[in-house]
Amino acid sequence: MRYFTLLLAVCGLLFVSCKDDSLTPEEQLQADIAAIKDYLEANNLTADSTASGMRYIITKEGSGGHPSLQSNVTVRYKGYLLNGSVFDQTSGTQTVTFLLSNLIPGWQEGIPLLKRGGKGTFFLPSALGYGPAGSGSIPPNTVLIFEIDLVDF
Repeated sequence: MRYFTLLLAVCGLLFVSCKDDSLTPEEQLQADIAAIKDYLEANNLTADSTASGMRYIITKEGSGGHPSLQSNVTVRYKGYLLNGSVFDQTSGTQTVTFLLSNLIPGWQEGIPLLKRGGKGTFFLPSALGYGPAGSGSIPPNTVLIFEIDLVDF
């Protein structure tokens, strides 16, 4: 009987240790929003927000209209994590052109807030970036920051 009780206790511990501790999408969004808020406060930044939880700062207004999801956008950009680690960027005067509808949700939402020649900084909850899958050097469920200069569309 003693061995049976011990076996049950070990099986119970194994079951409990296999519990999935991942956050629900809503819990992850709330954690991301809190991390972005803390970052903004720590860096004395004031940002506007969207319904999705994205925060943004338009640093240069630009002129003319705004691109749509069907636009080919030509940009200069820098992408980095909350700890300042840069994971991707254009260099110098280099630009890249993308079909906006093919990009991550945060770019699809943020770039149309810019006008031609405009610049902005976008703070993306992980679901608007690479979500629970991550991408390359970007870990799963990571808040991303992008500085984007919309050169043309």
